[in-house]
Amino acid sequence: VPSDAGRFGAFALNAGVRAAKRDFFLVHAGRKMNRHGLIVDVHTTQATGTAERDAALVMLERRAAPRKPDRPITVGADRGYDTAEFIQSLQDMSMVPHVAAKTRGSAVPEAIKETEDYAVSLRRRKMIEEAFGWVKDVGTLGRVMLRGLDRLRGEVLLNFAAYNLIRLGNLLAPSH
Repeated sequence: VPSDAGRFGAFALNAGVRAAKRDFFLVHAGRKMNRHGLIVDVHTTQATGTAERDAALVMLERRAAPRKPDRPITVGADRGYDTAEFIQSLQDMSMVPHVAAKTRGSAVPEAIKETEDYAVSLRRRKMIEEAFGWVKDVGTLGRVMLRGLDRLRGEVLLNFAAYNLIRLGNLLAPSH
């Protein structure tokens, strides 16, 4: 299996927030490095029909350069990101879209879907669900009671930082 040093995935988490006696939703998008399962970027925005994809592009634009310049960054994401506009944006940034393809009308090029790297990314992208599950069950994002996007941004960042500390402890623990 090839090295995952240059792989990033863009994903999203939805959490309900109650404010001003009405419900609305904010979208929290997290970017993570597949190899270690650490969250490396978080971007919190107001929900729109395209907020998750827009947040992913914002995070990918502020990414660090790949460790190996000859190996492009691959971006794994679920089917909701399989749109022609998102795929083209990734390709314009010289990234390889390892987005889960829709069964019909997929924008992911066939040449990419046929590679072994694509298959690996589809399996590895599910790791993000572990982080989102943790921040909802163990962290404080299971039932958010905050008003204002800035307060929510802080809470989201704090939760993912705590997740990373727990994850690092597990990664750095001596194996027996």
